[in-house]
Amino acid sequence: MRVRDWQDILREVTEESTDPDGWRAVAGSRQEGIGEDLFIGHPSVGVYQLKTYAKNPRDLRGVGTRVARRVDDGLEPLFPSENDPGRFAVRSSPEDEDHAKDMATRLKETLKVHAEAPTDPEHLFEDVMEAVDSPAFGPIDYEFDGRPGELEDLTDEFEEAERLLSSELDDLIEEDEVGRGFQ
Repeated sequence: MRVRDWQDILREVTEESTDPDGWRAVAGSRQEGIGEDLFIGHPSVGVYQLKTYAKNPRDLRGVGTRVARRVDDGLEPLFPSENDPGRFAVRSSPEDEDHAKDMATRLKETLKVHAEAPTDPEHLFEDVMEAVDSPAFGPIDYEFDGRPGELEDLTDEFEEAERLLSSELDDLIEEDEVGRGFQ
């Protein structure tokens, strides 16, 4: 198991050549200490675990690793289904100015079509994600001030990764002196 910077993990997710709407995520507060835990999974790609914290309002830091090569029958129920209300997306920057203009045009047209025709929020979300070329999106079970039960179950399932990532994240937090107050 190789621990990497959390942005390297997200970069790997964005580079996977798979259906972008097949991703699922579970996230919430860390069990102990500051920061958040996130599991992101795709049936054909696997499961990644990330731990992050805000060093300051503009600098998010963290670590992550791949914990499973695929989402098997035991893991699948721990991730939200298509019908769950929460949504997340991973974005990637446009390659250049022309690509940015193309994305903006597609987004504008998508919003225009949805404004003129009856639609539901799920279809709008999917169409917007496709218009902006989001490489990964889907439902998320997220608790801002707590931990969903599925997050606890995933943490228990990957105990070794949990210990290793928590240790690495705690080292980053200590190095950044985030826990230190001002006088």
